[in-house]
Amino acid sequence: MRGGALPPALLCLGLGMLLAYAPRRLIAPALGLASMLALGVFAVGVPAAWEEIVFAGCWISVVVTSLSLHFPRAPGQLRVLAFAANTGVWVGAVVAVAGRPLDLLFALPCTLVFVPAIILLGTPARLGVKIVASWLAAVAILAGTLPILPTTGYEPDHMQ
Repeated sequence: MRGGALPPALLCLGLGMLLAYAPRRLIAPALGLASMLALGVFAVGVPAAWEEIVFAGCWISVVVTSLSLHFPRAPGQLRVLAFAANTGVWVGAVVAVAGRPLDLLFALPCTLVFVPAIILLGTPARLGVKIVASWLAAVAILAGTLPILPTTGYEPDHMQ
């Protein structure tokens, strides 16, 4: 879970599910903003010493973005663009610190999950989008906390 592609891909999935609830006119600007910031942060680079902070920020962003679907009102312009900017920054930072340039090509298209999510929102199974977003948050919580929490009885195989 510390690779350069999976954490940003999960964050992009969260943004894509949020975009399914956003006004349609905001989808293209949000995708453009997230993509430009991801490419910009990746191009500028992030110091390797910030790796732990970058991964923590990415996992926290996955949780907050995914759980934002549960707000009672549909996201407005400011919230959509703020989440898009946040996604772009953390995607670019994670790939800069622990990935390859091709990881951006894997992660950023995951935002296109808004297409099937919009279709699903038009059916009686619309709750499925929020359920998947909740699972995404749960995975991010586990992935973010497991490396820093001591697990009783756990020893890596090479230590036995």
